[in-house]
Amino acid sequence: MEFLDAEPFRIKAVEPIKKSTRKEREQWIKEADFNVFRLRADQVYIDMLTDSGTSAMSSTQWAGIMTGDESYAGSKSFFRLEKAIQELMGFPFIQPTHQGRAADFIMSQLYAKNGGYILGNMHFDSFKGHAEIAGSTPVDLIIEEGRTANSNPHPFKGNMDIEKLKDFIATHDTREIPLIIITVTCNGNGGQPVSMENIRTVASIAKAHNIPLMIDAARFAENCYFIKQREPGYADKSIKEIVLEMFSYAEGCVMSSKKDGLVNIGGFICTRDESLFAQINQLAIINEGFVTYGGMSGRDLEALAIGLEEGVNEEYLAYRIAQVAYLGNELSKRGIPIIQPVGGHGVYVDAQKFYPHIPQSEFPGQALVVELFKTGGVRGVELGSCAFSKKDPKTGEIIFPELELVRLTVSRRVYTNRHMDVVVNSLADVYQRRNEMKGLRITYQGPIISLRHFTAKFEPIID
Repeated sequence: MEFLDAEPFRIKAVEPIKKSTRKEREQWIKEADFNVFRLRADQVYIDMLTDSGTSAMSSTQWAGIMTGDESYAGSKSFFRLEKAIQELMGFPFIQPTHQGRAADFIMSQLYAKNGGYILGNMHFDSFKGHAEIAGSTPVDLIIEEGRTANSNPHPFKGNMDIEKLKDFIATHDTREIPLIIITVTCNGNGGQPVSMENIRTVASIAKAHNIPLMIDAARFAENCYFIKQREPGYADKSIKEIVLEMFSYAEGCVMSSKKDGLVNIGGFICTRDESLFAQINQLAIINEGFVTYGGMSGRDLEALAIGLEEGVNEEYLAYRIAQVAYLGNELSKRGIPIIQPVGGHGVYVDAQKFYPHIPQSEFPGQALVVELFKTGGVRGVELGSCAFSKKDPKTGEIIFPELELVRLTVSRRVYTNRHMDVVVNSLADVYQRRNEMKGLRITYQGPIISLRHFTAKFEPIID
């Protein structure tokens, strides 16, 4: 019998991490104003803040870095990346950027600057902030199964609600809808995938109303793996075939390459529209650098071209998804409430069920993140009442999100399941003491509410 349950790689380099005492961590988080974004990385034992830019690169990528071309204009590494994206995703025009947020910015300048509504399954914070700054209103149209942190076994909780999409378009002038975006996988509700059928249907509706459709492709490979595993008709297709079909329905995409590109920096924006590409080039020159490097070094362009190829390798994806599932399954065994089924890049804990006695106005997700760091040196991130609240434009009242989550992302090719066991044991310890916990109050926030969680300051409620 053949067993294929080990990592599909060998570890040849290691980065030391150090343990700390609870007393040290309590002091560090206090100095950080109870915001884990403000911690130093060397104060963290297991870092699950993000899967963005935290992947371990392969020996092939490191070799590519040594041969990257640093030319300002016409770098051979750019053409290597351009060809890789064209063959993998099918878009003819590619503009690199220094990371995904820069691609988001360009997209917002193209589509959101004249106001209106940007429709999506569930917008994530970076583009939401760009859209709001540019004057547009992001609208989430995720299906109902994706709006609640329950154990409903729906295989594609990232899907856009087709009827709500139709109704929104029917009740608004289409000139007020400059763009539709599908985020794959859907980060805001647990890394949940979007089905090919849903993408195809949204594309058909968008085309019928002459509304551009873009894909946020940060975790496209993981989404395609879920399609292969869960959607009828795709089991015998290769990941590359699924990728090419998925992008065929969109007019373009933006990508933070720091996720499924398996690199530490970089991004890009693609389009099929040559006239639009000219505008993209101009925005890139102003904000990123010349069009053939876009804020990236030639070394990083080379590493990304290789990483995109490695990221769609099915053996790698099977290992990747299985490790995240392992973490989710072990947490579930201990009764810890998480979003089910487990998504692609991390496990999302339902903080409202974890701390039902703490109202959203007292930031239960942030309280859980803080206590998890104190307990085990594990850094997660809150995606709830701090990150995703918004203000009513008429009354100024804070509107809390439907989901109050703590995201535990798993960096690609970095941690072993022994590390996952530390996370499980730490969170289980916090869960046993959950009734003792109190919430937090915010003492500082930035002017843009959708971005406040990055720099916010808190203090414990001790009343």
